Amino acid sequence: MPSEMIRDIAEAARKASRKLAVLSSAAKDTSLRHMAETLRHHATYLQEENARDLETAHATGLSPAMIDRLTLSEKVIEGMARGMEEIAELPDPVGRITGMARRPNGLVVGRMRIPLGVVAIIYESRPNVTADAAALCLKSGNAVILRGGSEAIHSNAAIVKILRESLRSTGIAPEVVGFIPVADRQAIMDMLRLEDLIDLVIPRGGEGLIRTVSENSLIPVLKHYKGVCHIFVDRQADLEKAYSICLNAKVQRPGVCNAMETLLVDSPVAGIFLPKMAELFTKNGVELRGCSKTRAHLPDIRPATEDDWYAEFLDLILAVKIVEDLHEAIDHIEKYGSNHTEAIITENYTRAMEFLHQVDSSTVLVNASTRFSDGGEFGLGAEVGISTSKIHSYGPMGIEDLTIQKFVCFGNGQIRQ
Repeated sequence: MPSEMIRDIAEAARKASRKLAVLSSAAKDTSLRHMAETLRHHATYLQEENARDLETAHATGLSPAMIDRLTLSEKVIEGMARGMEEIAELPDPVGRITGMARRPNGLVVGRMRIPLGVVAIIYESRPNVTADAAALCLKSGNAVILRGGSEAIHSNAAIVKILRESLRSTGIAPEVVGFIPVADRQAIMDMLRLEDLIDLVIPRGGEGLIRTVSENSLIPVLKHYKGVCHIFVDRQADLEKAYSICLNAKVQRPGVCNAMETLLVDSPVAGIFLPKMAELFTKNGVELRGCSKTRAHLPDIRPATEDDWYAEFLDLILAVKIVEDLHEAIDHIEKYGSNHTEAIITENYTRAMEFLHQVDSSTVLVNASTRFSDGGEFGLGAEVGISTSKIHSYGPMGIEDLTIQKFVCFGNGQIRQ
């Protein structure tokens, strides 16, 4: 795709974003609800186009976990539609003024939330991101430029086509949802040079993609490289809770970034906890890789390598380590973690709070699965991505994270002396 065409898409998005930025909340919410119904109405068409991608995925040997992320089931399509309706119900942050304070000279100074402008989102595998991202950007007053992966090219194009038709019918310029209809990497490189037209880039996908974007972009990038998520089973854990939580965190959807990749077990409960936990994992097809202490309890599992502690497996593989205490667990997370999501299982409030305060990840949970690290689960309606870089936003990003604040000032003739 010629670079001039990429620039044309970005220029059209920039132009459309100016009107979108001042559109009323009611108009945006009406459009979101219409988009949701349009997705439902065209579910068969979406699944037909998705089937083309799935056929290619099976032929090229894509892993079962990745095929799961690619599939537009009836449940996934309904989830996209419901997500749009939930976003329509959320408060609109645009135009909100906070922090108003009177200065000694009589000036009243505050801050107003405004859209970022144009957001480019580069993502892989999951076509539902197309709808989620478009909805969140619309609600927050931003135009969006979407560039999905080659494995979902037909699914993404179909979703964008439906959304743009819906936008047009509700009186909003369809250019607020831009789409790069090719999968070659050069299109990404061309887009990453458009710092005069695009305000923020959010890459979602594998570590290789995210590093490529970060290293080549002239535009600010919000990112997370990978999700090396940990659960620590404390010596004062309710082990029945621990069995259920750990199984869910690894098995429910192993191919997503908030799945558990390393299990840390406090030494005093390892002998009781690990045999039954290992049995549950094995019944669900999980391959375990353990430290030497773990293998003393589970001699049939593979030894874990140093690389395993850093690994985002995105599969039914789990690294397991026995630690001496809470502090060794925190030190392990500090060394090998990715600032994504960690959890502690414990009935001790003091130890839970110590974990919350000392673990420096964007989401930290107590007695709950890492799978809850998700914008929808946190009440954001949906998420446009997860940031593990401490710039502008940290953790799952919703509507408010797609806005910034500008200063507003009310005076009565004051001049600077």
